[in-house]
Order: sequence, then structure tokens, then C-alpha cells
Amino acid sequence: MSGLRSEFIRNFSIIAHIDHGKSTLADRLIEYTGLVESVDIRPQLLDDMELERERGITIKAHAVTMNYHRSEGREFVLNLIDTPGHVDFSYEVSRSLAACEGAILLVDASQGVEAQTIANAYLALEHDLTLIPVMNKIDLISARPEVVRQQIVDLTGCQPEEVLSVSAKEGTGVRYLLDAIVDRIPAPAPLIEKPLQALIFDSLFDNYRGAIAYVRVVSGALKAGMNIFFYSSGKRYSVDEVGLLKLKRHPVDRLAAGEVGYVIPGCKEVSETRVGDTIGDATAAASKPLPGYREPKPMVYSGLFPADAEEYEALRDALARLKLNDASLQYEPETSGSLGFGFRCGFLGLLHLEIVQERLEREYGLNLVTTVPNVKYRITLSDAQVVYIDNPAHLPPYTNIEKMEEPIVKAQIVTPPDYIGPVMQLSNERRGLYENTEYLDAGRTVLHYRLPLSEIIYDFYDRLKSISRGYASFDYEHAGWEVTTMVKLDIMLNGELVDALSVLVNEDKAYAWGRRVVDKLAEVIPRQMFEVAIQAAVNSRIIARATVRALRKNVLAKCYGGDVTRKRKLLEKQKEGKKRMKMMGHVEVPQEAFLAILKSD
Repeated sequence: MSGLRSEFIRNFSIIAHIDHGKSTLADRLIEYTGLVESVDIRPQLLDDMELERERGITIKAHAVTMNYHRSEGREFVLNLIDTPGHVDFSYEVSRSLAACEGAILLVDASQGVEAQTIANAYLALEHDLTLIPVMNKIDLISARPEVVRQQIVDLTGCQPEEVLSVSAKEGTGVRYLLDAIVDRIPAPAPLIEKPLQALIFDSLFDNYRGAIAYVRVVSGALKAGMNIFFYSSGKRYSVDEVGLLKLKRHPVDRLAAGEVGYVIPGCKEVSETRVGDTIGDATAAASKPLPGYREPKPMVYSGLFPADAEEYEALRDALARLKLNDASLQYEPETSGSLGFGFRCGFLGLLHLEIVQERLEREYGLNLVTTVPNVKYRITLSDAQVVYIDNPAHLPPYTNIEKMEEPIVKAQIVTPPDYIGPVMQLSNERRGLYENTEYLDAGRTVLHYRLPLSEIIYDFYDRLKSISRGYASFDYEHAGWEVTTMVKLDIMLNGELVDALSVLVNEDKAYAWGRRVVDKLAEVIPRQMFEVAIQAAVNSRIIARATVRALRKNVLAKCYGGDVTRKRKLLEKQKEGKKRMKMMGHVEVPQEAFLAILKSD
């Protein structure tokens, strides 16, 4: 492999909207290049996690090297660098694309161009990649090949005959696609004589070998035994092993410029092999790092608490193990008056949160309570000091706040024209700022909005799908900070503050939010032997209240006669007992209460 000329290498990725058949097409490419026998092929070969198979999405980026023999006898090496399929992992997608020269833009022949299709196409063009537009699922009865072909032409500016038609499920047209990859995607530049530059596009942790980095060698060569360093940290290591990724790791002597493979640098932490970082030669004159690297920044924060306090140590160990394979996960210890000891965790998005929580519960057998997700706010204090908070409990006194800013996203919503009205109404309800409208064709419209991130992390996507009957799609990118007026909404049970239920909301929405939350909690909190008062408060001022009525025992059941004062005496005794219970009783907050807040809007 080390002697392979770069002109016979093709590095490409497959980009698509969720559920457009990306993993299935990858399976067919692997099968048709003979990497796996057809009898051994299983669905979603590149997806290792059980969650990926269940949800039908790619969570971790993968790579595979395939050898393709053309009819004229030449052999080409095709490096497929698969990408995650959700907006939460857009940075990982951008680094995977930076490792390629071309990309297959995959579009469902029945669903057509959707929001993520547009976002991914623009991302690929920003990296100057050669696009191969492909229409998938042409075998479906609901396929609209002519309509979708025109949508692709309008989006990419290609000629109609350049759009390939395939059925990844049936294998139709895959041979023509393989030839198109060889013919249309340019070979990597032959930079073998230049100093070493290798881009890390993914990394994982092996219990026996330590951190393993998946790399694209841009210039120079990587060899076992050579001394390397990471540009972001400056740390130096000696390479234990390099090799190719053919579903399993295959060691080779070296990886030359243009090749894709793995490197085992001998470091024990996966956080050292950061996605987007550049590997250089520690013995040669340092060149510039490859552009585009940035630290993974959590966008959504939530508290994870064990339902059983005795499982705290198990949760801490489970998070430490999970972080070995997920450098973007951040956590730190946190204490809650109502939930006890737990951890404040930072996630890339709501899907990332769901995945981490589900993996902790499945793989480590934990029963968790998750608090309301929050975003990070930037606060300028009266003394000009700038602080960031991601927990309502850490909000400074209002008298000390000069200015508060919240993260903003640029959103694009693709919808049929029939649903423009409801979609715009939903966006306006979520404090969206309308920018402009684009018409892709007679059946597709793109609405551009600026939306606060805090307004879309709850149920925006579900509501969007509901009002558009599933036809609308949504994608966003972060667009800085904007000044806002947020207040801390506290929830109290019988006058006691439940800190885990506190949330930061926009001042104009505080009453409506508080009213919905207390009503919802009144439905899910079980009735006690005493009355439970549920209150929502802002700045110690009660703005909403609901009451869970007490369970009543009929103390007069055995009182058949006698004076009315005897009955009154029994009722007064019961009243005093309930008053004492209310003072001393503790209200258990079930997990459904936290879910109720998420679904209250």
C-alpha cells in the first residue's frame, strides 16, 4: 500500500438528510467492491452501536478503505469517510469533509431535497469538494424522479444528465456510481515530499491500545516508530502502529500523502486525539496546522442524577468510561437539594443528550433522573466582568446584571407552500426573526429565520413535524449572541424550592410557562394524605398556582349518633393532623415531573 501512487486514490464522503439511505448505500459499495462477501453482509455495516441500528442514524463517523477493479484492469483505492447524520454533529461532518476531495450528495427520490440536504451541500461546496448528485430509492412506488432531479439541478447547478439514479436497497445503478467516483472525483495532490500534516477526523478508545486516531494524511508520510506531535496541545508521542481501515484494522508500514487510515500514537486519553487537530513530525521543521480546528463546545446543559443515591459512584465511573470514547461530553459534580449528588453535563445538542442518557441506562444499568436542559448565557455584570452560566441556580442577583445575552441560530425550514402559515406562526411564537423566503420549486419553500437556541431545544422539531404533517424539515447553524431579558422561574412544593425544576425563561413568557408547568405537575404528582400546593415564582413573586387535593379519610363513618359537636371534634382533629403532616411531610417528585416540564410548551 505504501507504494501506491496518489492518482489511484479517491477520498469521498456520503452526505444526506436523515433517512435518505446513506448507510444502505455504504453497505452496497462495500459489497460491490468485494470487501465483504454478500452472504456476510448485514444492514448498516459501518454502524457499530445498537442505538445507531435502532434509530437508523449515524452517530459516530466511520471510515473504510475499498479496492475497486475497473473493467480495463486498473485498481483504484476508494476511501469512504462516513459522516454523522444530525445537526448536533455538524463540526464532525465538516472535519470529515475536509479530509475528502469529493462527496456523494444523496437525495431520496420520494422525499426530495430537505433542509439538511441544502446545509450539507453548501458545507461541501465551502470545502471545494466535487459533488456527485445521486437520487436514491428509485424503486419506491412513491418515487418522483423527474421532480426530484429538477430539485437537485436547481440546488447544485449541475446538468440533469449528471444526476445518477440508484436503489441502494436493490443495488440498481451502484456500478455506475463506482465508475463516477473514479471519473469525477479528483485524486489527492501528491505531497509526499512535504513535511507531515495529517488531519484527525475521528478518534476512539481501545482498552488495550489506548487512543486511536482516524487520519487523512495531507502531506508527508506517517510511519510506525516516528515521533509526532499534536498542534493543539503540543504534546509529543512515538507512533506504535499505522494501518488501513477495512472494517477491521490492518497494519501497514506507512501511510503516505493522500491515504486514509488509523494511527496509534500511544496516548491514554482520547481527548488528546481531538477531532480536527493536525499531526506533525516532531523531528522536522514545524509547518502550519491545517485550518478549521476548534474545541468542541457544548450547547445544551443538563443535570444527570441517579434515582438511587447509592448509584452515584456507578454513575461517576460510567461517565468516565463514556468520555473515553466521546471527547465532546463534559461533566462536573453537582449537588441538588431535591435530587442529591449528581453531575452537570454539557452536550452538543438534545440528540447527544438523549444518546448519552440512553447509553448510560442500557450499557451500565443505571436509573437516571435528568433535569430540564438549558443553554449557556453570557452575562455582563455591573463591574464589566463577563460570566457564563448554564445552570439557573448560578444566576447572579438581578441588581448586579448589566446585560444578558443568549445564543442565536440561523435556521432554514424547508416546507411545502401549504404549510408556510403554520410554520411562520410557530417560528414567531418561539421569538423567531424572519429574514427571507426562497422558492426551490412549486412544491418546496425555504424559510430563513433567526431563532434563540433556548426556544428550539425542547419540542420545536416535534411541533414542526406535527403542523406540517411530517413534510417540513429543519436545519440550523450557530450565529453568535443577542441581548435578551431572561428571568429565573422557580417551582415550589408546599413552599419549598425544588431547585432541579428551576428554569430560565424569557420575561414575556414567564407567566404562560409557569401556568403550564404547575398545571402539568398537578397532573403527575401523586396525591398525598395532605394538600400539596404547587407554585411558580419569579423574583419571589408567585405568578401561578395549582393544588393537588389531599386524599380524604371519612372519619365520620363510624359516628352514628350523638351531638353535632362530636362530629365537629373529629373533623377538627383530622384537620390538625393533616396540618402537622403538611409541615413534616415530604413530597416525592417523580421522573414524569421533569418530562412534563419538557413537554409543557
